[in-house]
Amino acid sequence: MSPTPVTTRERLSSPLTWHYVGLCVMALIVLGLAIRLGMDWSATDSSSADALTAKQIELKTLELQTEPLRGLEGRVKESRLQIKDFYDKRIPANYSSILTSIGALEVKSGVHLSRVGYSQGATAGDLTEISMDAGISGEYQQIMRFVNGLERDKTFLVIRAMAFTGQQGGLVSLRLRVSTWLRPSDVPGWMMPTPADTPASAAPVAREGE
Repeated sequence: MSPTPVTTRERLSSPLTWHYVGLCVMALIVLGLAIRLGMDWSATDSSSADALTAKQIELKTLELQTEPLRGLEGRVKESRLQIKDFYDKRIPANYSSILTSIGALEVKSGVHLSRVGYSQGATAGDLTEISMDAGISGEYQQIMRFVNGLERDKTFLVIRAMAFTGQQGGLVSLRLRVSTWLRPSDVPGWMMPTPADTPASAAPVAREGE
């Protein structure tokens, strides 16, 4: 006797069939979740890489912006030492030091100074400008030695103006205005202020030794 054939309805109602169907559905769900997880992981990884790149760019920008400030404290300290060294070596200790420097240059060059006067200019920071107005006469070479001596002297001297006033024989006469600086506490009390825009040919404001 041959076995009874299994109908389609019987196959569909079989627990084994539904078991296989359930397994397929579960496999599809797991596959879908795996695909979704992979996409989310890829998006997260890409976002993290972009954030890391942005942070690196920001850090590099900050490094470039702060580079000029690196070692600033050391440079400030060095600048202060240089300023102190300049003050100690080039700024006259007192009014007498100016007279000594100018007098030494006069003797060394052979020129003759007349109507020498000093006046007090503006104070800027820790220094007050001192102006010397004088007539200078001598041979051309002597005057050039005097001018070169002013520019190279240890005392900080700056030629403000120089004007030709005459010539007689081999002697040349000039009017000269020179500036140097003193600390405010070293400026003599008798020294008068320098008139604004004083030309080199103007008369001295205060005579030497007054």
